[in-house]
Amino acid sequence: MCVEAEKHPADKGVFVLKDINPRKPNRWLALTRRHTEGAHALQDLTRAERAALLKAAVEKGRALFGEEWGIAYNSWRVRTQCHAHLHIGKLLRGLAPGKYVDVTRIEDIPAPKGDSGFWIHAAGAKFRIHYGEDITETTLLR
Repeated sequence: MCVEAEKHPADKGVFVLKDINPRKPNRWLALTRRHTEGAHALQDLTRAERAALLKAAVEKGRALFGEEWGIAYNSWRVRTQCHAHLHIGKLLRGLAPGKYVDVTRIEDIPAPKGDSGFWIHAAGAKFRIHYGEDITETTLLR
């Protein structure tokens, strides 16, 4: 994904592309143009960079799936790519809620704590952020 990021203009902070994994035909990815150190964790981005990435992901999710969109971020322990990215897809129905917090604005979505993953979806007029899990992309339709 780092190679793909380099294909985009340096002044473009975020971009969205179709997931090329044939096992995920309904999946898209939102990525940052900027590279960060080590595991390229979302926590290493500034608050403004995270907000821009999340906004792009939610916009794409809504465009593709209406209010059934979901965004997932896997912890570094289970990621197969180092470059920071979010999975965009249709949220599966009937998921157990686990630990979550609701926020009104994308800018208020907290950075993952430690090396935890998270998944996000619409909850009425709010955003519901589920946290404390490693593998979160399984909440989305493949």
